Amino acid sequence: MSISRRAALATGAALALASCGRGARRKSRPLDTKSLDRGFPALADRARPGAFAVGVMDLETSVTWYWNIDRPFALQGAFVAPLAAAALAEVDAGRMALNEPVRFTDADLSPPPSAIDAKWPTPPDGHDATIPASTLFTLALQDGDNTAADVLMRRIGGPSAVTAWLQMKTITELRVDRYAREFEVEMEGMPTFRPDWKDPAAFAAARDQIPAPDRQTAMDAYLSDPRDTTTLPGALNFLSKLAGGALLSPASTALMLKWMEGERAGAGRLRAGLPKGARLSHTAGTSATDLGFTAATNDMGVVTFEGGGRLAIAGFLAGSTATEAQRDALFADAARLIAKAAGYG
Repeated sequence: MSISRRAALATGAALALASCGRGARRKSRPLDTKSLDRGFPALADRARPGAFAVGVMDLETSVTWYWNIDRPFALQGAFVAPLAAAALAEVDAGRMALNEPVRFTDADLSPPPSAIDAKWPTPPDGHDATIPASTLFTLALQDGDNTAADVLMRRIGGPSAVTAWLQMKTITELRVDRYAREFEVEMEGMPTFRPDWKDPAAFAAARDQIPAPDRQTAMDAYLSDPRDTTTLPGALNFLSKLAGGALLSPASTALMLKWMEGERAGAGRLRAGLPKGARLSHTAGTSATDLGFTAATNDMGVVTFEGGGRLAIAGFLAGSTATEAQRDALFADAARLIAKAAGYG
């Protein structure tokens, strides 16, 4: 996994809107890309044998900096952000309502984590339920609930509908190809997900029935699979267009960013490295750690600094053997470095 860096200028009409905000704003200094060039290699070295990639876009000036621009990274649970945006576009179009009850059954359950799964009968008994679409959004975006995400995605037409919407919005390097119930088992070499695996202990027991070499081979294949991935430019393109109001109505844009600000996963990552008063609307994704190996650890979002500008930041760590605390610290230190380079450290 080679490491490369590139500083570039990003363009797009949506960025003109991204600088609009409420209240007095201080003039921010230009993003100091040279300090990022100097400071990031130490973080990349700490991440080895994993590959650590980070990109940042100043949403006022459109100056963009990347480290490890040349490869796609698995989205993992971060797929819920483009999914939710595509679903809110359906709300904007009048084809779905936030208070709409969405019905689903045992067959729609997905691997943990899921608060829906935890409340489902054990063992599953053909039960069905309805949940308001708004609850599916918040469970998916704030709690990383795989069942909520998959039910919401099925409601709007599946992964192909999400990717088609992204392409229509000229977001071409970010793709959603599978339900969580598909990629979560495929990355472990497991067969098709079964509802009686809904509880964490049952899912782990089923996973451990797969021989360890086969699981490692499946995780390696997951890391090289182009499906359900993004490049850094793709992630920043999505975030900048979301923040700039180019994807959704003003009301849906504000609601999406508010929901993302309440994300509870990944609290020790980007958020932990930001200065006091900064607000982060983000989505974090993490694969399970198995055989001492974590295939994907991610965090990406829009930072609004106190009294000042906004940045889009995306970070992806692939193939890590570090502990959760060590992985989180990489993201926090990257956010700290970026905030300082932007004049907010």
